[in-house]
Amino acid sequence: MSFSCKDLSEQFQARMQGPTDRFLSDVAPLDEATEAHLSFAESKRQVAAVRQSAAGAVLVQPELAELLPDCPSTLLIVDDPQQVFIQAMLLFRPSVQRPAAGISEKAIVSPEAQLGADCIVHPGAIIAAGVVIGDRCEIGPGVVIGENCRLGDDCTLYSYAVLYPNVEIRNRVIIHAHAVLGADGFGYRFAQGVLHKIPHTGKVVIEDDVEIGASATIDRAMIGATVIGQGTKLDNQVMIAHNCKIGRHNAFASQVGLAGSVTTGDYVQMGGQVGIANHCHIGDQVKLGGKAGVMDDLPGPGIYHGIPALSEREAMKNHLNSRKIPQIREQLKSLTKQVAVLESRLAALSAEETQKHSSHRKAA
Repeated sequence: MSFSCKDLSEQFQARMQGPTDRFLSDVAPLDEATEAHLSFAESKRQVAAVRQSAAGAVLVQPELAELLPDCPSTLLIVDDPQQVFIQAMLLFRPSVQRPAAGISEKAIVSPEAQLGADCIVHPGAIIAAGVVIGDRCEIGPGVVIGENCRLGDDCTLYSYAVLYPNVEIRNRVIIHAHAVLGADGFGYRFAQGVLHKIPHTGKVVIEDDVEIGASATIDRAMIGATVIGQGTKLDNQVMIAHNCKIGRHNAFASQVGLAGSVTTGDYVQMGGQVGIANHCHIGDQVKLGGKAGVMDDLPGPGIYHGIPALSEREAMKNHLNSRKIPQIREQLKSLTKQVAVLESRLAALSAEETQKHSSHRKAA
């Protein structure tokens, strides 16, 4: 499937700068594109990259186009290049068509489960008794949905996702392959030299428009509910422990780990491998840099880095100071030598004074 630059400019109401008759057949990053590709740039810092690119056409903002009067690529000038690029990408690479609705003969579906209209259940899926599934849901191969789970409308569960019993998923939720929701929390009592398992009888609630990455894990609460708030996005391999309550529109990158009973406000962002200690509260609009370690509550809004997590200003100050450590060590070595020399001289002077006093006493 190919489109001319003129076709794209008309479809996306873009102003053109350069040849209009070029035909494009795919999309590519600036550094990989050829004359048959559409690419995009968003920042003035990418001026050199656009000039050097072999792309047939590049989506840019008006301010960037002004800096590229003689660009060899055709420029398609729009207010939001990334948004238009995504729309164009789906023209060149249409989504895989949804298969026809229906339940595979190779799926195991309890007669006591209820499925809404236009659902798809792939081979190998297991749906237990008491499950209620809304309309237009797709249950992938090997998915296991335990007893009394509830799914809203337009949910997608990819291959081998597992829902333990009593998990509640609302509308338009996406759960990627091998994610596990509703396992017991890591809760034990230590008594008489033995770890005794604490029963977890609570549940997991996933609110509207949440996306959960591959191999992510969300444990059930001990008593109430572990909650993932509306619009939140969890990357692959994220771990949410029992009793956590995550706010709306949070975004956690890969390998973030939350200990038990952590709560977050709305619009919280966490970089890769952030760790949060149990019972901490993370306030609205807090951003945590990768590998940050949180030991106590963090007020929001704010940006935090490091272990233990400090405000961005404090963390940067500590980082700059730490870079001076080799220099400080050399200075300390030099000062130690100087002190040793001075101590040696003081000892010699003290000995001379003692000898003088001794000589005076003998003379007297």
